Amino acid sequence: MILITGGARRIGAEIARTLHAAGASVMIHYRSSAAAAIALADEFNRARPRSAAIHAANLLSPDAPETLVAATLLEFGRLDILINNASGFYPTPVGKITLPQWEDLMGSNLRAPLFLAQAAAPSLGLRRGLIINMVDIHGLRPLKGYPVYSAAKAGLAMLTRSLARELGPEIRVNGIAPGPVLWPENDMDEDLKREIIGKTALKRPGSPQDIARTALFLAKDAPYITGQIIAVDGGRSI
Repeated sequence: MILITGGARRIGAEIARTLHAAGASVMIHYRSSAAAAIALADEFNRARPRSAAIHAANLLSPDAPETLVAATLLEFGRLDILINNASGFYPTPVGKITLPQWEDLMGSNLRAPLFLAQAAAPSLGLRRGLIINMVDIHGLRPLKGYPVYSAAKAGLAMLTRSLARELGPEIRVNGIAPGPVLWPENDMDEDLKREIIGKTALKRPGSPQDIARTALFLAKDAPYITGQIIAVDGGRSI
């Protein structure tokens, strides 16, 4: 049984779809994408009745982690995998950074994964479960104009390793660091896209399926892997 945050759209939806196809039941968290969450859960439940549910929450709310985990246990009676996928992403150039931006980006990318992991740990421990954190290449290689986002993802990388040490041996904790697999929804310059792809070893973009297959590997075929962050970036990080 899987709880995935930000699971209604984009990479989150592809991860949910792949793991559901492999036999998992899924609690899909969303913040504002209600229509997409409902449609995805309906898709899953048509394929396998009572295998998916949805729950809306603002992860920056102090009670959201406990409430979301409790809703998952009430719906399915167990929790095997937590996937911290939800993420805020927007530029914060130095000189114009505001405290609300700091709180939002640190909250969605670092604080929420920590407190969700803490809330889920008792249930995950009973199942010898798994936490997957969606990190980012820019947690290792800062993105110009995005210092707060980059710092938050760097913190999440260290949190992943720290939690693996804190929660073992019962719970494995790993991260996935995507490269250019899905462009931001806001307009992005085509020249910049080509530049980014040109810096990969494979000279091509990836896809959400590449991330989803990595999540499936960690869930199904990696019982001796913990505390690791797998770069799925076409060699961008080298």
